[in-house]
Parts: sequence; structure tokens; C-alpha cells
Amino acid sequence: MEVCSHPAFPGICPEMLEVAEEASRAGDFSLAAEIYSSQLSGLQQPDRGLCLRKADSLARAGRISEALDSYCAAAGLGKLRPEELTLLVESIARSLRDKEPGLGGNDGEEEEDNDGGDGECAKGEILDLFSCGLCRRLLHEPSTVECGHTFCRRCLDGDSVTDCVHCKQALVRKEGLPNGRRLNVVLSSLLDKLFAAESRARRVWMEGEVLWHNRDLAGALHKYDEAVDLVPPSGRLLCQRAELHLEMESCTLALQDASSLCRMKPLWPRAHYLKATTLSRAGRNDEALQEYFLCVALKPNWTKVKLEAQKVLGQLFSSVFENRDVPTPPHPQQGGTATRLIKPPALLRSLSPLTQPSSSQDSDLCGTTSSSEDQPSSRLSLVSAETSDCGPAAEDSKSLAAVLASVAAPPSGLKRKQSEDAASHPPAKLLKAAERTSAGSVSVPLELLDSGDMECSLCMRLFYEPVATPCGHTFCLKCLQRCQDHTPNCPLCKENLSECLANRGYNKTLLMEEVLLRYLSKELAERKTIHEEEMKELSNLMQEVPIFVCTMAFPTIPCPLHVFEPRYRLMIRRSMETGTKQFGMCIADQLKGFADYGCMLQVQDVKFFPDGRSVVETVGVSRFKVLSHGQRDGYHTAKIEYLEDKKVEGEELSELLKLHDAVYEQANNWVTSLKDNMKSQILSHFGHLPGKDPNPQASPSGPAWCWWLLAVLPLENRAQLTILSMSSLKGRLLAIRKVLIFVTRKRPR
Repeated sequence: MEVCSHPAFPGICPEMLEVAEEASRAGDFSLAAEIYSSQLSGLQQPDRGLCLRKADSLARAGRISEALDSYCAAAGLGKLRPEELTLLVESIARSLRDKEPGLGGNDGEEEEDNDGGDGECAKGEILDLFSCGLCRRLLHEPSTVECGHTFCRRCLDGDSVTDCVHCKQALVRKEGLPNGRRLNVVLSSLLDKLFAAESRARRVWMEGEVLWHNRDLAGALHKYDEAVDLVPPSGRLLCQRAELHLEMESCTLALQDASSLCRMKPLWPRAHYLKATTLSRAGRNDEALQEYFLCVALKPNWTKVKLEAQKVLGQLFSSVFENRDVPTPPHPQQGGTATRLIKPPALLRSLSPLTQPSSSQDSDLCGTTSSSEDQPSSRLSLVSAETSDCGPAAEDSKSLAAVLASVAAPPSGLKRKQSEDAASHPPAKLLKAAERTSAGSVSVPLELLDSGDMECSLCMRLFYEPVATPCGHTFCLKCLQRCQDHTPNCPLCKENLSECLANRGYNKTLLMEEVLLRYLSKELAERKTIHEEEMKELSNLMQEVPIFVCTMAFPTIPCPLHVFEPRYRLMIRRSMETGTKQFGMCIADQLKGFADYGCMLQVQDVKFFPDGRSVVETVGVSRFKVLSHGQRDGYHTAKIEYLEDKKVEGEELSELLKLHDAVYEQANNWVTSLKDNMKSQILSHFGHLPGKDPNPQASPSGPAWCWWLLAVLPLENRAQLTILSMSSLKGRLLAIRKVLIFVTRKRPR
């Protein structure tokens, strides 16, 4: 925007314009407006650029009534472009937000229409339990993803959804199916049972969307009408039907749906944008402008709507000069009838319902002003004085004063004229209306919900830690894991689940857990009690210790295991779940099943393979004696007591120390004398010979080097078992010395 240079307009002072600009940058817009006004008063002919600068400054100062006069003066000198009305639109919207602070709740959002996406509620609203987090509507064909969250299967189609909107975990793509997603069978049946009509309506609605996509508009409209007849229409359904009516050039029907949508969701910007678009299509720009202003008030950063509002506002200004021979307006400071003739009545009508103070009766669009108690008296008297003798044009000016003075007035409640098609909520009541509509969440018919709907098909009990397989079936986590100990396939449909076996990638189905917690809390508490009792029993490492029947194990010595039998898969998993991470290791016995002595192993790491096998890294921790043999779920168990070496003192201790040092020296010499290849094998499996312990009785199982030596010496299991069962360190050292003497003598020279 440029102002003519000094030679052509001798009344303009560049220095004063600089001061005005500086005042604007400092936020003193009223001072800037006064400077521009003083500059205009010194001109013989009004300057359009200065009029616009003055208008913008007044608008930014909140003096919209005076700003509109300046915009009118500028419009009389040249057609207003939409981009020149940005500040006017923003100021009017800001005035609405100042009166109703709750209207401006979306300032931080993106410029596009992301309020609720395609769904029922805005981002700030809490979703219903059974609503999809993507479309924000009742779940349709629910599909549970890897992280445990559930969405509509159709919402997961395509490449747009790469991460879960709740936990941000990346979603895995699979070949062969749309996104590799299957229907969650249990949840789908539950939704159909609890929300029969709603589910039917959603299904019909989705069919309508497909028909619309295929350009069968009449068929799509029939489906939408059927969905509306089934259940009270949702916000998004009305929105889509209104958009379809618009595409079919049925503006009247589209306006009916848009108006109903505004009443249903008064704080949803998209609802007001749809109504504004419909009114604009119908040529009712003054009413459309009302909705555009509300959109900008609700969502200030929605650039698309601001541009639309500026365009319509420019058209309203321009409409005054169409087909009318309007003389050049006199100087803005001189007044006169021509100045009032350019104020567009349509603009007054569009602003009046939005900004006029409420009263017991609706105010006439161009009638009398409100009482002095509701208006700033100084401003009203000033404008009234300017328009006291202007005949018919004065009526517009009086209405202008009444309407726009109220924009900056203190909040006293807003009132909005009802449209001809359907009544809409006054902006002052938007927040209360929003509270009413948001409270209408989906009601769950508890009488239809039965614990039998939430039973695991494997254990026939209420789901505990429910997980959904990629094929869509749901089981208790531990039930599914037990089945996969025997086969990698789904227990119901036999689909291969090897990938889940490999990474143990089962997360609890969160929606199912929430349903159990919220609506079957008593039954869930009983189920949890049973589970905790089972875990307590399994974690008792004295009364029922799980026994792995395989090889000899010794305290402090690593013992890697390759686990492939289903019974031992279950045993290892339970040892991890209970938190003990321990189990017993014994060698086999033909009569009893396993030997009477063994060693407890501590799990350090587990690596799973796609076929269910695993490699378990363990280390020996303590010896035990078996008191009784037993079985549980296919694997052996035992009641045990732990073994400890008997301690000695005095002369016995001195003899023990001498024996200990001598046997250690003998063992070290034997290891040193081994061939390099044999030594390398021992080092790779068991590491170096542990150092001599200065206090050999410090550990209940004796020095670590004794067990290392026993593990590497070429002894049969029965001989090793005999030494393992000894509770005398002296006896164990004597036995090891005999073995060392024997293997040394047999060594070839």
C-alpha cells in the first residue's frame, strides 16, 4: 500500500507517516490512526492508501465502527481487494473471542481443518471408549494393531497411517492383505451386540462413502438417508450428507443439514465453514459472512477461511457500487450524504446478528440502537451527531453505529438472528451448547454385556491380559503362549504366527482391558486373584521347584541350554514371569525320573527363534537335595532343601587350608600342561581357571575353582554327582585330588 508523494499532495508529511509507522510497531494503533486522520484532513482530495492505513489501524485498535467508515471511504476510491481486508476480518473475529473467550480454543492448530479430522469430535474432546482414534467415530470392523490399540480396519488402509496416533509406535506393513489387517473377531461381535443399530448405521454409511467415491451420488445419498433413519445422526454423517447435497446442487437440503450440524456441534469450525459455503453458493453472502466470522473466531489460523471471508467482505463492499452512479466521495472530514451512501446494508445485516447485545426481543436489523447501558455512550453520541440529518442514508449509519459499537463493548451476552432455514445457536450460548453436545457420549447397554462375551476359548475363563493375534483372534496371553509351546499356529484358524514367536510381539489389547476394567470389574478382580495365587505357588522355590532334566550343572559355572520341548518352554517362561528366574537342573534317573541332587540355575538371558525354540543363558547358583519328586503341566517338579558345606575350625581348618592350597597347585599344573587345542576349547566354554580363594569356607558351596575344575575334568555324570552332593569341602578336595592323580598318570608320554 503506497501513499502519494509530497509534491502531488502537499498536505502529506513523510515525517509524520514515519511516526505513525513507529506507533504501529509499538502497538499504539490509536495514535497511528489519529496521525493518518490528521494527514487526510490536510488533503484536498482523499487518498486511498491513507484511508486504508487509517482503517487498518482503527481495526487493530478495536475501533471497528470507525474503521468501517475508513474502509468505506477507500472502497469509494477503488475496489477493495480481499487481501486489503485481512485486518478487518481478524479484528471482528477477535472481538467475538474477547466476548466469548472459549471460542478461541484452536489458536495453536495448523492452518488446515484438523478439528476432529473426519470424526465426530474436536481434538480437545475426549473420545468414547468405542471410538476409533483415527476417524473419531464408532469403531467399524475393529482391527487391533501391534501396540494393542484398536482402529477401524478401513482407517488403516493405504499408506497415510504409518504410526499409531496414541503411542506413536510404527505400524508394520504386511503383504497379501490391505495393510495386513484382520478383523478383531471378539470386539466386532461385542460391538454388534452392544450397538446393533449404530453398527448397522456405520455399515450403511461406509457403503454410501464407497458409492460416492464411485460417483454414484444418488445411491450414496440413499445410503446416507438410511443411516440417518437408523440412529440419531452424528456430526460427521450430517457433514458428509450436506457436502453430498452441495455436490448435487441441492443447496436447500445442504443448508438444512449444515444448520443442524451447527446446532449439534456449535464449536466445530468445520460445521460453520460448511454452512458458510452453502450460504455463499446460494448467493446469501451477508449470512455466509456471519459463519465465516465464527469460523475465524473459533480457529484464527485457518487461512483458507480467512481468505474466503475477505473475499465475501470485498464483494459486499463492491456490491454498493454495482449498477449505481455514485459520485466521488467528498473529503472524509467534510461529511455529506455521499459518504453514507457507500455503507453496504448487506454488511450491516451480516454483522448485526453476530455483534448486537442481547435483549428480551430480537433487534431489528436496521432498527433502533440498544440502550445506553449496553453501549459506549461517548461513541454512540459521536456517531449519532454525524448522522443526525442525512435522511435515508442516516438509517444505515445509525444501524452501523449500533452494530459496530457493540463489537468492542464489554461482554453482556451475544445474540444471533435465526436463519430462514433453521435456527442456529447464538455465539454467546455456544459454550453451553457445546457442553450439552459433548456430554452425549455413547451409552453402553450394560444389560446386554455378559462375561461370557469376554471368555478365552482356551482356558474358558474371563480374559486375563487379552492379546489379539495378527489373524484377529483373542486369547489370554499365557494361554496363547502355552499353545505356541507346541505349535506356531493360531489355536483357532491355524494361521502361522512364527513372526510373533520370534519377537514375542504380543501387546495387550487395550480396548478389551478397559472394557473388562470398566464394566466387568468384579469378575476381573476374581480372575486376577486366581492368577496371583497361581503365580505365588509357582514362585515358591522350596515347595515346588521346576526341574530341567538334562545335564550336570555346578555353582558359579555357566550352563547354556537349547530349549525346544514344549514342557520346558512353559517352565522357562514361568520362571521369568514369576520373577524368580530360577529352576533346578538334574541328570536323569531311570527309576525316579531325575537324580536326588542337583544345582539351581539363574537365567541371565533368553534368545527366541521364529519356530519357538530358544537359547537360555544360565549360571549355577546353589546346590540342593531333592526331598520329593513331582510333576506340573508336563514338566518335573521337586520339593528341595539347599546344601551347604559344613564349616570347620582350629586344627581342622589349618589342615583344610593346606589341603586347599596343595590341590589348587596340582589343578593349576594340570591345566597348564594341557595341549593348546584342548586348552582353547576349555577357555571358550568355561573361561580361565578362577583364582585361589583366601577364605575357602566363605561360600556355602566352597571355592569357585573346585566347580570349574569338576566341570572340565573327564568324569562321568555319576562321579560328578557324587562330588556335587558332598557337604564337606575336605572330602570334595580329596576326591578332586584323586581324579587329578588319575588323569595325570593316564596321560600319554
